Amino acid sequence: MEIDTANETKAIARYIRMSPYKVRRVLDQIRGRQYREALIILEFMPYKSCELILKVLRSAVANAEHNEGLDPATLVVSKAYADGGPVLKRYRPRAQGRAYQIRKPTCHITIAVAPQVTQ
Repeated sequence: MEIDTANETKAIARYIRMSPYKVRRVLDQIRGRQYREALIILEFMPYKSCELILKVLRSAVANAEHNEGLDPATLVVSKAYADGGPVLKRYRPRAQGRAYQIRKPTCHITIAVAPQVTQ
């Protein structure tokens, strides 16, 4: 199976309030799979990040269909990664006037789809 990376179309969701580690474990499961297969996997995985990834995947396929005129049945997830975004820093009051830092990570999810080359 070869992927035509020249016709790659992508979608990006930025500043998602979720740890990139938690998103990456789901993205690792769909990378390199066909669009329909990736939809089924995301539908039945028990993680909260699946809904966000599903939204980005559908957006990437819609971009490919509308902008490039590609058929969704031939599309493969060519790239899927989560980069870390800015960390929101909050403080929790503790005993005797101390304050503990709470880190609320964000991430940027990028998914690219490309048509599968048939031989």
